[in-house]
Amino acid sequence: MTTLENRPRTALLVIDVQNDVVAAAYERDTVVANIADLVDRARQEQVPVVWVRHSDDELVLGSAGWQIVPELVPAEGEAIVEKLFRDSFEATTLETELAELAVGRLVVCGAQTDFCVRSTLHGALARGYDALLVSDAHTTEDLTAWGAPAPAQVIAHTNMYWSTQRAPGRTAGTSETKSVDFAAAS
Repeated sequence: MTTLENRPRTALLVIDVQNDVVAAAYERDTVVANIADLVDRARQEQVPVVWVRHSDDELVLGSAGWQIVPELVPAEGEAIVEKLFRDSFEATTLETELAELAVGRLVVCGAQTDFCVRSTLHGALARGYDALLVSDAHTTEDLTAWGAPAPAQVIAHTNMYWSTQRAPGRTAGTSETKSVDFAAAS
């Protein structure tokens, strides 16, 4: 269980599901639909939903490409964390938001698998959080032209290694969308 004291709650962390980030993403529509299902279920179960939104020189703050995809609409009062680095905790308000919500366990989904999703998972575990990756609710674009494996392989590899990730006093793992239990420890 989490090593963070007095943090019994779980939150759904939705990372960078922005127009330009997922425009050419592998199985984009299926992944976005799975994330929408997770968001709906979290809200029904009164689990906090925390949104993360990236910006940089190519993803300009406030631009159309920077916006969260139209299929996903943050509800009033849900935290939106702005970030500049891959790890959603680095130089952001994420830790403060999670502390205020008494969250010690994260259910993680979003984009891109091989950049911000992986960095945030590792950042969470290193900071004392339990971190569950939703295996069919994260995606990446095709970067094979730069030497990366095909997107399906990147996603499969990330799911494989995160399914056995561990740290003292913390848990990690994976679950399909349909099997996510927001109440259970991973």
